[in-house]
Parts: sequence; C-alpha cells; structure tokens
Amino acid sequence: MFSARIVQLRSISKLVAGLALALCAHSSSYGQSATAPTSSEAPERIDEVWQKASSKYDGQRAMILKDVENADREGRYRADWESLKNYEAPEWYKDAKFGIFIHWGAYSVPAYGSEWYPRMMYVEGSPEYQHHIETYGKQDKLGYKDLIPMFKAEHFDPAAWAELFKKSGAKYVVPVAEHHDGFAMYDSGLSDWTVAKIGPHRDTTGELAKAVRAAGLHFGVSSHRVEHNFFLGPGRAITSDVNDPQYAMLYGPAHNWLLNPWGTPLNNDFTYVSSAWANDWLARSAELVEKYHPDIVYFDWWIGQAAIRTNLARFAAFYYNSSLKYGDHVGVINYKDYAMQEHSGVLDLERGQLGDIRPLYWQTDTSVSNKSWGYIENDTFKSPQFVVDQLIDIVSKNGNLLMNIGPRSDGTIPEQVQQVLLDVGAWLSVNGEAIYGTQPWRTYGEGPTKVTAGSFHDTDVANYKPEDFRFTAKGDALYIIGLAWPASGEAVVRSLATIVGSEPVASVDLLGGDPSLHFEQRGDGLHVHLPAQPPAKYAYVLRVKFQHAGR
Repeated sequence: MFSARIVQLRSISKLVAGLALALCAHSSSYGQSATAPTSSEAPERIDEVWQKASSKYDGQRAMILKDVENADREGRYRADWESLKNYEAPEWYKDAKFGIFIHWGAYSVPAYGSEWYPRMMYVEGSPEYQHHIETYGKQDKLGYKDLIPMFKAEHFDPAAWAELFKKSGAKYVVPVAEHHDGFAMYDSGLSDWTVAKIGPHRDTTGELAKAVRAAGLHFGVSSHRVEHNFFLGPGRAITSDVNDPQYAMLYGPAHNWLLNPWGTPLNNDFTYVSSAWANDWLARSAELVEKYHPDIVYFDWWIGQAAIRTNLARFAAFYYNSSLKYGDHVGVINYKDYAMQEHSGVLDLERGQLGDIRPLYWQTDTSVSNKSWGYIENDTFKSPQFVVDQLIDIVSKNGNLLMNIGPRSDGTIPEQVQQVLLDVGAWLSVNGEAIYGTQPWRTYGEGPTKVTAGSFHDTDVANYKPEDFRFTAKGDALYIIGLAWPASGEAVVRSLATIVGSEPVASVDLLGGDPSLHFEQRGDGLHVHLPAQPPAKYAYVLRVKFQHAGR
C-alpha cells in the first residue's frame, strides 16, 4: 500500500511538472517571457537554442561538408596554408580592373541609417532604435523578421541590371548572397529564411547570375554570414523577438560581440564561436559554390577570427579545387586585413587605397553612396569623376576597383546611381585601353597629390592638379593618365625626362583625340602640346610609344 502511494505521488508530481512546463510554454508564446532579455545566459546555452532551431537541416549540412572533405583530398590544393600560398589570381581578373558590388536585402525596406539597421534597431538609444519604434512599433512586437515579408523586389529586372553594369564598363558583378542579418538572398537549402521562400519568392541571386553571364560578364558572390554569429546580439539585452527561440534559425546565436581593438588582427577577438557555427558557415559558403559556380567569393573581415581560420583553409581548398572543375581558371577569394596568408587569396581594402604599387594583386571595394552600402533615403553619392580618378589610381598600383550600389527594396536602382555608372562607362569607352589588361609601369605615377593609404580613407584625397599623372603599361605602349587638364595647353611629364639611359619617345597619341601630338623630350620632362579641349570628361590619356622595343 505504501509503495503504491509513493508511485501515485510520483505520478502526480510528474503531472504537475508537465503542467507547469506547458503553462510556461503557453505563457512564453503569448506573454513577455519569450521576448525577455537573455543576455545573461551562458553562450553555450544560447548556441544550443540556435543549433536546435537549425537541426532540421543537419542532414543537408552534413552532405555538403562531406563534399568539402572530398574536394580537399582530391584536388590541386590542400586545406593548409603551405599549399594555399601557391595560389595565383587568374588573368581574367587581373585584366578586368572594374567590378560592381551589390548590397541588397531586407534592410532596404526601412531604408534608414545603413545596412546595419538589423543590428542597430535593437541598440537602445540609437537613431535606428527610435526610428523603428516610431515607424513600426516596439521590437518585441514587430522585429526584423517582420520586415522581411515587406521585401518584395517586385520590379527586379536582372537583365536590365546586367545591361546597366555592362554599360558601366564593369567586367564582373558580385551581389551579397547573405549579409550579417542572416537572411539568405539566394535559394539556400540550409534555412527557412531565404529570398526564395519569403518576400520575393524568387532566387534573385540565381536569376542575376544567369543575366550577368549572358551579358558576357563574370559573376561572383559575397558572404557576410560569419558575422551573423554576433550581429543580432543587442537584441538579447532588451525585450525583443531576438530572444524568442522560435526565431533562432533567423536570428542566429546572437552572441555578445567581444570586439577587438580597432585595427588589430582578429586573433584579438574573443567572441564565443562554437564548432557548430564554424561548420555551418563552411557549409553555407560551400553551398554557394556548388549552386552558382562563382568566379569570385568575397568575404568580410570576420573570417579572420581565430575560431574560423581552420575552416577558412578548408573552404579555400574546396573552392579553388571546385572552380577548376567548373571552368578553365581558378576562383578568386577576396579577404580583408590579416584573414588569409597573403599569397593565398586577393587582399581587399574597404573604402581605401594604397600609397604605392603592391606586387601582389589587390582590390578596393567602396560604394557609390557615402552613408550606407545598402539603399537609404537621403543618401549622398560620389561623382563620376571621383570614381574614375579612384579607378585610375588603383589600377596604376596593380589593383581592381569593386564599386558598390544599393538598390531599393522594390528592385529598382536609384537614377542618380545609374547616371554615375553610365558616366564612368562613357569614360571607359574612350579610355579603357589604358585600364583593361594593363600592368603597372616602373612607377605608379607622379605629382604633388598623394592618397592616404589604408582602409576607410577613400574620400580623403584632395583635388588632383595638372601635375598629377598615373601610369599603366600594355604591350609596347605606356599610358600616361592626366588627372586634370592643364589650362596652359601643355602636359609636362617629369618621369620621361632625357637623362642618361632614358628611352627616346617615338610618338604620343591622345586617346579619343589627336592621333599624333607634338611633343618635346627635354631634361626636365616630356612636354606634350594638347588640343584646346579634352576628348572626354574627367581624366585624359596619352599613349606613348618608344623608339626601342624595351622600356
């Protein structure tokens, strides 16, 4: 009898506990508890919630990781830096010089602040936080997830985009396939939160890839997903939907970002990163390669975080080996700062330039818009002359320019942005001979105006003067690019002065203008007599041929 009572009491206890859990769950789904702050929870526990929410795709993820393992074993490149340092960028990329970057996603719906709106809308006291409450309501009632269905892309025309990019003179196009917000702008098989399943219900990346390649341009993808590990973290500090486990697949682990001091390597970053997250990042990156066979994969800075570096080597070997199967050239990985061994990929400087020629090929990425990478209202834009001058300086120093645009949420590109691209294309149609397929000369240029080297200095350049020139070379020609038209009607190039051992100039042509200009090579430089008006807007190009074959 006693033992039976004990069993009965235990059964009642279990029933009560079950009812309590049920009531708690019921309360969580209707009350504040599901959205209550969770920033004090252990990072392991937070990560487990994300892992559970994403577990429905464990099988697909495992299959892709198996593909990575096989490719790393069987191809030319191994998943170690000794092997990867043998990489060399393909010739098409070195010849291309100019590409288009595209930041487009659900963050263009609010069109406020910047493409970091998904994070900043949860930062209490920020302009985005206040704007969100005033426009949409509090973050526990209407969060970022609720903006995604508003992203319709109803006027997205990939063929029209590709035509514009071709007219701009660009040779490659790199859309952001996934930004820090965790919303896949492609038909991912590893998430419920994709552009193919919510919002436009179209594989916008796939459609653009087809149109871009049909236009004869190269296609790449950009992934910023690795930063999603911490991007929505501010939402855990306030009452918001980021805390609700049912949205963990979208919002990710949303860990606290223990950011490193500005300008130091990411080895100094101590943000929690689980092996599950590192493997998910690898699978998502490999999925992009398998689906779209990109010629370029651009990564943001956080791939240099210590917990990611092993998988970064695995991805690089997988991508390089796979690209050789898909086409006749190896792919390109753009990396920032210290994320990769410098010979193993192509260094990218965000909104920056270099002060001199870099022997290893490199790239600058910057944006036509000044305030944001994605579309926002009341933005300001760079002039076509600024873009042309920047392109010239970068090419003279052995680099490429990847110029970003931010389309509206409906898929239209702002008219002012279109005009900038068309004006750049008009300049390249006249002077592209001095850009495409060129190499640096023995010096990048001359003149009093210097650029500020490093990232985030691209707008620090003063106005160029008639004494400022940049040089490129191709075949038996030297191209002298004048960055300002001289009022005197004479260009004087000091680097071609007659000194012992100097090469005599045979001819000087003005691209788009007079085929043979009068010139004199003196002890203080090459003096070239110019016509009354330049043949095109912005910079002008002199094509120089020498009397001897060598330079």
